[in-house]
Amino acid sequence: MTVIEQALRKPSEVRLIPFLVAGDPDPETTLDLLRLLDEEGVAVVELGVPYSDPLADGPVIQEAATRALSHGMNLSRVLALAKTAREQGVRVPLVLFSYVNPLIQMGFDRFAKTAREAGIDGVIVPDLPVEENEALRTACADHGLDAIPLVAPTSRERVRMIAGQAQGFVYCVSSLGTTGVRDGFSRDVDAFLEEVRRVSPVPTAIGFGISRPEHVRRFSRHADAVVVGSALVRLIGERREALQNPAKREQALAEIRAFVRELKTE
Repeated sequence: MTVIEQALRKPSEVRLIPFLVAGDPDPETTLDLLRLLDEEGVAVVELGVPYSDPLADGPVIQEAATRALSHGMNLSRVLALAKTAREQGVRVPLVLFSYVNPLIQMGFDRFAKTAREAGIDGVIVPDLPVEENEALRTACADHGLDAIPLVAPTSRERVRMIAGQAQGFVYCVSSLGTTGVRDGFSRDVDAFLEEVRRVSPVPTAIGFGISRPEHVRRFSRHADAVVVGSALVRLIGERREALQNPAKREQALAEIRAFVRELKTE
């Protein structure tokens, strides 16, 4: 059992997976946020690689990616940042969320080796279908990295095949479209999650649109973990000036910590 699986099988009513855009609003703040999330006992952290054409992401994460790119963040620098976090004592499992082009440019084998050495535990590539990911899965397996697939409600006839290849966990997409805060979810999502859970040999997690404590509690009954991305990224964006002001930084971090605690409230 990998460290990601172990983290998602620990007894808990709420297992939270926060998403950060690496380098937003700056690399130093991302390191502070990783330490904060580790201290708050989240199950896993998704670390997003900023990308200029993020097809799966809505405006909140696109804007965060733009801010991160302005600091020169790229795949190599995100991996270096993860390595620094590990050297500073961050222990929570880290999953890299990246589009496929940066991985192709680095080369799958070099990427998997470098990521593992940097302390990354798994990778999610939203624009690489499982039917085309054999080379990446092989490289990940060679270097001890979990290749985590996504399934959507429209993937039902492929759920068993996708889950059968999963490592770490299966990422269940709550609804069609891009990432972003949603007010409500279809009642069919619960049945979809139970279906994936029934056939999956690894834990399940749900993401896309989850922003409130009541969302987290609802979906924690039907999945092993809940991913919160845009709501957290939006809060970081709203506090970015304070986060970059030494006189206001601690207060801004305290507000982000309070939001994470509220999400984890059982």
